[in-house]
This record gives sequence, C-alpha cells and structure tokens, in this order.
Amino acid sequence: MTSMLYPTTNPSASEQMVVARGEGPYIFDRNGKRYLEGMAGLWCTSLGYGNEEIIETATQQMRELSFSHMFGGKTHDSAMKLADKLARMVPMKDARVFLGNSGSDANDTLVKLIRYHATATGRPERTKIIARDKGYHGVTVASASLTGIPTNHNHFQLPFDALGVIRTGSPHFYRGAIAGENESDFVARRAAELEAQILEAGPDTIAAMIAEPVSGAGGVLIPPPGYYQAIQAVLDKYDIALWDDEVICGFGRLGADFGANALEMRPEMMVFAKALSSAYVPVSAAVVSGDFVEAVESAASDMGVFGHGYTYSGHPLGCAVAHKVLEIYERDQIFEHAAEVGHYLQEKLQAFVDHPLVGEVSGKGMIGALELVANKETKQAFEGMAVGAYCAKAAEAAGLIVRPLGGNRVALCPPLILEREHVDELVDKLTIAVNATLEFAKQEKLLA
Repeated sequence: MTSMLYPTTNPSASEQMVVARGEGPYIFDRNGKRYLEGMAGLWCTSLGYGNEEIIETATQQMRELSFSHMFGGKTHDSAMKLADKLARMVPMKDARVFLGNSGSDANDTLVKLIRYHATATGRPERTKIIARDKGYHGVTVASASLTGIPTNHNHFQLPFDALGVIRTGSPHFYRGAIAGENESDFVARRAAELEAQILEAGPDTIAAMIAEPVSGAGGVLIPPPGYYQAIQAVLDKYDIALWDDEVICGFGRLGADFGANALEMRPEMMVFAKALSSAYVPVSAAVVSGDFVEAVESAASDMGVFGHGYTYSGHPLGCAVAHKVLEIYERDQIFEHAAEVGHYLQEKLQAFVDHPLVGEVSGKGMIGALELVANKETKQAFEGMAVGAYCAKAAEAAGLIVRPLGGNRVALCPPLILEREHVDELVDKLTIAVNATLEFAKQEKLLA
C-alpha cells in the first residue's frame, strides 16, 4: 500500500493492478501482461494509447508556452482556437465555450451559470434542475447532487434541496417498465411523470433538465425510440432548457459526432471532457448559447468582473492537445469508423441475448453492456452479490478490461480505433468471462 487515497475504490481492495504502459487499444501491467482496454480507460481514451502525433503536439506546446492563465483579459492562441473549433462543431446556434479541466467541473460551471443568469435576468427563483435517476454527471458537490447513483451520494450529505434538484425517472425500459407496458407506453409515462413534476415544482422555478444521451456509469442505458422527442416536447412547453451531458457520448462514441445528433436531441447547453482530448491531458468545455451568455456578460460588466474561473481554465497544454485530437477525428474520419465498427460490435454482442446468465444486452455505436440476472425469465437480480465484479475479474484474467456497474451490469466502451479483429477478440474474451461467471453462480447456488 502507498499513501494514496484512491478514487472510486473499495479501500480494502486497492492496488489490484499496476498499469505500466499502453499501446494502441491495449494496456500492459507491470508484469508485462497485455489487456485489451475494453473501457477506453474510463470511457475516454478514444484514440488509444501512445499516439505519437498527440504526444508531439503536447511536447511542442510545452516548449512554446507551458502555462498561461485566462484571468483579467489574458488569453492565448491554443485556447481561442479550441473554443472556436468547438463552437463550429456543436449543434447549437451561436455557441459560447467555457474551458475547464473535467466533466465534473464543466457541469459545476453550468450550475453556477444558471444561477448567475437567473439573477442577472431578474428571475432569481429560476434555478431548479431536473436530473434523472441513474444519471452520472460528476462528483463535485454540485455535479454529484445532479448524479443519480447512490454510491456517489452515500455519506456525503449533498445539498439536493439547496440546489433545487428534482429527480425524475431513468430511461431504462428493461428495469423501469411496469407489467404489460411496451416501449411507447413507457416513454409516454416517463413524459407524463416529468410534466407532473414540473407542475408540482412550478415551471417558473426550473431552468434546465440535464441528461446524458446514453447513461454511462448508470449502466449504459439506451433510451427507447421516441424518448427524447417526448421529453423535449414537455420541456418546450414550459420553456425549460435541455442540458446535454456529452462527457461520455461526445465525439463518435454513439457512431455520430455527438450523442445529441445520434439521438435527435435539441440541447441548449452541452458539456464535454474525456474524448475531447482522448484523455491525454485533462480538459473540459461547458457550452451555452450566445443569448444566454449575453445576459451573464452584461451583469458581469456592470460589476467589473465575472467571478468564476479555474487556474487551469484554458490551460495551453490541454487546449493544444484537444485541438489536435479534434483534427484527427475529422481527418481520419474516426466518427465514421466508429459507426462502422460499432455496428459490428453491436451485432456480435447480440450473441449474448440467449446466454442463460444475461437478461439484457444494451448498446449503441461503440458502447454496450450486459445485465447479469439470477433468473432470465423473471429478470430477478442477484441479491447481495456483485456478480458483475466477478465477471470483470474473470475478463481481466482472460486479458480484457471491462467495468462492473450497479452490481449486476458489465460495461464496454473500447477505444474508437478498434478494428473488427479487436472486436472479435473482445467478444471472445467476454464470452470466457461470462461463462466463468455462470459456473461460479451455479457453484454458489445463486441462480433462482
């Protein structure tokens, strides 16, 4: 054990793997064992490891300008180029970009901007935010309050009420549907529930609804057809903005440039991180419309300063790397490649539909998940046993990295650079792991 307090780790089970190096879609532990990185790190290493073009860009930027802050009117070329490129790419009119360091701080920034905007426009009560169960939006005090996962809430005494968080149901049909309900019925019910919550809270007190196109850490939950159209109709009715958390889904993950375009969302706010730099360096972006920013800038000008910003907002290294990564995505047609290989991945994952341990196969593009169940017919979950963690360990033994989520789900989110032979390798090793987990469940008499 070192002196480290590890993030999102059971303290009694830390340091189980020491990662030594990475190459393409693979990582290697310090004993030299190779693993196919089936989770792209933490949903983020979209271009894989050891990309020399990115490394050279980072090296050159550090030689030219290793740091410059952006307070008090200072700026630099790397930040301006990145902001302008992002603004041109996003499906938003007259987009404006605030740069940070992580998805958590990007969402935190929008919480503050919403509150600032409400005060600046004479509507200080319009600060409540609708957030979904099983959604993941970060771990700062504000972003963790928006997150809908108990692990990120327990013992932290988060200020849900003070922040005006309204929790609505997840888009997970497999676990959320009631008896006899089809997908259309489920979508209609979720929209009706949302409208009822808006009316109860008071439409004039609600600023936005935050949603991931596909919920990642909540289990890779794919919304049924028509879900976002139904939700958007409710939000439009009450002039509530759709806040699109693209931290996992942005930049090719769903087989399109943005999750919003893949699922026909119409966001008025967006956040990015992770694949923005292919995780080579920390960088994030919070994006809002020009109309929104004008009210903020007008109020800030009257006071003489906009009192929000991080030391590393627009860090030259992060901006240079992110701009290069965006160039690579476009030049090498990474989004189109991800769509093609993602289609193949989804076809291969369908082989698990008939596996006796698998209740649901979910996925879109280059992201997917299996839900492991004690009884396939009744959808009965494993009680008191994190079977997903066992499966992840079995996959690791086979040379594949996956991630257990919520006890019984196993997630996949490989680098976008995978070729078909890598997909075959991934599915073969995942099959070994799922079969080993089935044998374990039988031996422990866990099946119902």
